[in-house]
Amino acid sequence: MKNTGDIFEMIIESMDKDKMIATKAVPSTRSFLDTKKDEAHDWTTHEEEGQLAIDVAEVGNDIVVTTTVAGADTKRIEVFVHNDVLTIRGVRHSPLEQKAQVSYFHKECFWGAFSRTVVLPIDVKGDLARAEYTSGVLSVWIPKQQQGAKIPVTIIDE
Repeated sequence: MKNTGDIFEMIIESMDKDKMIATKAVPSTRSFLDTKKDEAHDWTTHEEEGQLAIDVAEVGNDIVVTTTVAGADTKRIEVFVHNDVLTIRGVRHSPLEQKAQVSYFHKECFWGAFSRTVVLPIDVKGDLARAEYTSGVLSVWIPKQQQGAKIPVTIIDE
């Protein structure tokens, strides 16, 4: 039987060899980006839509979806309900986007187009939905669809 220290040394040596092989076979990220820079289009110029964080709750006979849309033009917020799918879309504009020579020290806020589509947990009456905007918070109230009723079976003697 081999000494346990020898087994661990063998495992570590094997891992070191695998690491050396892997690093030689795969170029570093920096060199890959440098060589591919001219070949690919500049993906940073394409504007992506941000995704909203949402809360979905049941309040009485309604499903309520709440999200923060602070900074969005309230006239351009769109809310769609189709069957059991809710979509919220809009655009947030930074108060600094029109200023010249803006240089950020730290930037976490999302500015630009946003959207969120969610499948609701139960059937709803989308045509009766209503949306409320208060202090940067959008709440969409959608009445729940009446659940199927239990139908009694009447036995008829023949």
